[in-house]
Amino acid sequence: MASAFETDPRRDAMSRRRLLGMAGLGGLAMMSAPARAQSMVDLPLPGGPGARPIATDFPEKGAMIVQRTRPPLLETPWDVFDKGVFTPNDQFYVRWHWAVIPTEIDVGSFRLAVHGHVGQPLSLSLDDILHGLPRVELAAVNQCSGNSRGFFEPRVPGGQWANGAMGNAVWAGVRLRDVLDRAGVKPGAVQVRLRGLDEPVVEDAPRFIKSLDIDHARDGEVMIAYAMNGAQLPLVNGFPLRLVVPGWYATYWVKMVNDIEVLDQPDTNYWMKTAYTIPDTPHADIRPGQTGVPTVPINRMVPRSFVTNVATGGAVPAGKPAALRGIAFGGDCGVAAVDVSVDGGNWQPARLDADHGQYSFRAWTAETASLPPGGHTVAVRCTNSKGEAQPDRPNWNPAGFMRNVIETIDITAA
Repeated sequence: MASAFETDPRRDAMSRRRLLGMAGLGGLAMMSAPARAQSMVDLPLPGGPGARPIATDFPEKGAMIVQRTRPPLLETPWDVFDKGVFTPNDQFYVRWHWAVIPTEIDVGSFRLAVHGHVGQPLSLSLDDILHGLPRVELAAVNQCSGNSRGFFEPRVPGGQWANGAMGNAVWAGVRLRDVLDRAGVKPGAVQVRLRGLDEPVVEDAPRFIKSLDIDHARDGEVMIAYAMNGAQLPLVNGFPLRLVVPGWYATYWVKMVNDIEVLDQPDTNYWMKTAYTIPDTPHADIRPGQTGVPTVPINRMVPRSFVTNVATGGAVPAGKPAALRGIAFGGDCGVAAVDVSVDGGNWQPARLDADHGQYSFRAWTAETASLPPGGHTVAVRCTNSKGEAQPDRPNWNPAGFMRNVIETIDITAA
């Protein structure tokens, strides 16, 4: 099993030269105008319409499914996930909350402020971060809380994502703990609050701010990343720094982070107390219309798995076993098993490929029994290392969060 964290001094020096050699990044002007569709894709969303444009004119991005242009909500096309367990930077999904996003970063003048309940407030340059703190690497899935919201029935408001609001990368940066230790956290610290450079469009709207409990922030895994998949972060994915919170939903992965505040009392800002809350029930599940249910801030991810080489409506040869492959992740821990069934039959174990760490996608392969001509339903289920398996029925909540039902595809053997 691969170690979650890895260090490499040679790669460290190379990344420093690349990042600090950039005087700034232009781009994002296209966000203020509708993206130019190069083609269309039809997503099989039950509430429809599923037609979405594919655009290629966002900075540092290849072909992306456009959910919204301002602020940008860009979904990874599904065929990307069949090409490998690490999602290419130029097709890694994008999700912002506010549309006022810097279109250029001057790396020479950029500063990361650390303040609040600390012994020594800091103003760190990128040079301070790159040269003054140990570099670490971690493979981790970044998944939007509302990934797959478009499949909720009854339909709920919000971005109607299919399954592509997620991605997996090797993140490189520094431990948040090391930054906090340099400032000196005072006794009585409760949470760490993080803010980025994006700003609300309208006056008095709440800036996007997220907080982690102090022990979580200092667990040695939460990191401030300046690179992904061996290259610096794309601007729309949070350049020059973004928080990485392995095993937790992406709402905590603050982009363009420039402010860290240590709190001596719980954070009650809008984005913690009101937005991104889930029913405090098993699987965050309630009945449509149910009220009076206590809520908690969304937090840890749950296991998921997908077939990637065949989609619903696809065809396979009749009279032969069907070769299947896909990806799985355990949520906040590793993948223990992936199982496949056909037409509601017995579950058969899939073969797991290389383990890139407990927070990473893991590839799997399987072969069905010989399939007779006609339609068939293939189901795939992940069980994580805590023994948690995907449920056989979908959850529902009014925010459309945390979907992880057993995935099925309908195929034809012909």
